[in-house]
Amino acid sequence: MGDGYSRSPKLLKGAIVQFKKMPIVPIPNIIVFQYNPESLQRSMTPFEPKEKEAGEKKGPPSAQPTAEHVQPFDPTETFTLNLLLDAADSLETPEKHPVAFVSGVADRIAALEMLLYPVGDSLLGGLLGSVSASVSIGSGGISASLSMVKTVPRREVPVILFVWGPGRIVPVRLSSFTVEEQQFNQWLYPHRARVTIGMKVLTKEALDKDGVGDSGKDIAKFCYDFTRGQKEALALANVANTVESILGMLPF
Repeated sequence: MGDGYSRSPKLLKGAIVQFKKMPIVPIPNIIVFQYNPESLQRSMTPFEPKEKEAGEKKGPPSAQPTAEHVQPFDPTETFTLNLLLDAADSLETPEKHPVAFVSGVADRIAALEMLLYPVGDSLLGGLLGSVSASVSIGSGGISASLSMVKTVPRREVPVILFVWGPGRIVPVRLSSFTVEEQQFNQWLYPHRARVTIGMKVLTKEALDKDGVGDSGKDIAKFCYDFTRGQKEALALANVANTVESILGMLPF
């Protein structure tokens, strides 16, 4: 075919979205994966109450549920994935990618690393906040906008969304982060790196606890419910497979 048409479907890329607290609305910081990982490990751990908590209620033993029957919260879900970062494509045209020419993939590593830090008062955060305020107001200079930027308490952790296609968009907190830097340039910035990220899904109860910032919290709760709703719909759809399997077992 000479028209350049390809039957290959466009591949969606995974991403991590961080919501930054701004004067008017949260501004998302989207980190799109350069290459989707070949595999994704995940685990689910059911709620296990402590013996002390399980025995706090008083009453006849027969009227109290045993520990193995208590499930007041959603299970804890974790993800582990390996990301590959490579500056080779950008270095083919260094005049169009000056950052990659100087720092390789160090900027992408730094963007991921900053997800581990609590939101605080920083030079970059202040500049981004001032620019956002200027755009939203539509008048006034940068100096006028700087006074409107509210400092986020350092104890707050930004809300992060793990986006893996439309079927999985969940709020997470990074639980582990490992980097293997490779192929350094003359300034010892890496041209290539492998990043292993561990993430813990935040339930709606976890989002309401102290330490989680308000920026994007409502969006995070909606995404959590949306993803769980899809799980319930898929589980319900599996009933059709179950009925078909039962019918296949009948002798007639």
